[in-house]
Amino acid sequence: MGIVAKDVMKMSEEKSCCCSTSACCDRKSITPYDKKDKWITGEIQTTQGSVPVASTDLHFKDMLGGWKVRWGIGRMNYKISPGIYAIGKPDNMSPVLVSANYKLTFDALRKELVGLDCWILILDTKGINVWCAAGKGTFGSDELVKRISKTGLSHIVSHRTLILPQLGAPGVSAHEVIRQTGFSVVYGPVRACDIKAFLGSDFKATEEMRTVKFTMRDRLVLTPMELVAAAKISLTVFAVLFLLNLFAARPFGLADFIIYVGAVVTGTVVTPMLLPFIPGRAFAWKGWLLGLCWTAGFIWFIGWFAPEILLLAIGYLLVLPSLSAFLAMNFTGSSTYTSFSGVIKEMKIAVPLIALSSVGGIVLVLIKSLWA
Repeated sequence: MGIVAKDVMKMSEEKSCCCSTSACCDRKSITPYDKKDKWITGEIQTTQGSVPVASTDLHFKDMLGGWKVRWGIGRMNYKISPGIYAIGKPDNMSPVLVSANYKLTFDALRKELVGLDCWILILDTKGINVWCAAGKGTFGSDELVKRISKTGLSHIVSHRTLILPQLGAPGVSAHEVIRQTGFSVVYGPVRACDIKAFLGSDFKATEEMRTVKFTMRDRLVLTPMELVAAAKISLTVFAVLFLLNLFAARPFGLADFIIYVGAVVTGTVVTPMLLPFIPGRAFAWKGWLLGLCWTAGFIWFIGWFAPEILLLAIGYLLVLPSLSAFLAMNFTGSSTYTSFSGVIKEMKIAVPLIALSSVGGIVLVLIKSLWA
C-alpha cells in the first residue's frame, strides 16, 4: 500500500504542477532565455518544464531596441527564442496566443495583455513579423505543428484551441493543424490592442476588429528603414560625384545635392505618406509621379530650363523621378495595399522602364557636366 500511495501522490503532483514557485517542480526550462532580460520576471512550472514569465511592461531597453530596428539598426537580429511564454499566472485552461519571434511584434502583443493570464506560443519566424512571415511561409502550418510538439503544449493546457493573429492566416492551413495536433485554430483581431475585448467576448470579433487599417501614421512608422537604406546607397553616389568634380567642366554643387536628396525623400517618405491620395495603383507610378513633380518644380525654380543647361534638366527629369519610383516600389513589401502577385507583376513592368530611364538620364547629366 505504501508504494501505491507514493505513486498516487506523484501522479497528483504532476497533474497540479502549474504554479509560479520554483519549489513546485525541478524541471529544465522549455524555452531558453537570457537571464539578463528584464522583460522576463520569473518562471512558472508545468509538467513539461519551466516556462519564462514575460512582463507586460516595456522597459527603456525594449523601447530603445524598437526605435533602433525602425531605423534599420540590428533589424535582422531583433528576435526572441521560439517556444512558450507565460503572461500572469496561467493554468491549464488559460488561452494560448500564437505570435512571431520578432521582438517588436512580441512587445506589441505583451504590452496589451495587462491583467490577463495566458500562454504565448512563439513560432520561429526568423525574426520576421507575422504578416511578412506568413507570406514567406515561416509563420505556417509546419512550424506551428512543430512548435506545439516541441513545447509539449498538449500536456500544458487541457483545451485544444489556439488563437492566431488574423494577418497570419495566409500561412496557416487550419485543417492540417487540427489533423496533426488536435488543436483548432481561431483567428483573433488584426490589432493587438483588441485582444482583451476579443477574449472577453468569447472569441467573437467585431467587424472593426477584422478591418485592416493602414493609416498615415502606420505608413510613416515604416519609412525610417527605407530612408536609412537609401542614405547608405547615397553615400556611394556622393563619393562618385566628388570624384567626378575633379574633372567636371560643370561641378556638382549644392543645387544638385538638394534635387537629389529631394527625390530620395519623395520616394521614401512623401509617397508612402500620401499613398491613398496619389492617382493610380502601382507604387512605382505613384513614386514616379511625385518625383516628376518635385524634379520639374525644382528645375523651374532654379532656372535650369534655360537653353544652355537644358540637357542637364532633361537628364535629371529622366533619372530622378525613376529613383523616386524605385524607392517607392520598395515599400510594396511593407504595405497591406498590395498582394504578392501584384508586386511581381508591377516589378516586371516597372524595373526595366526605371533602368532605361535612369541610364539615359545619367548619360545626359554626365555629358553636360563633363563636357559642357
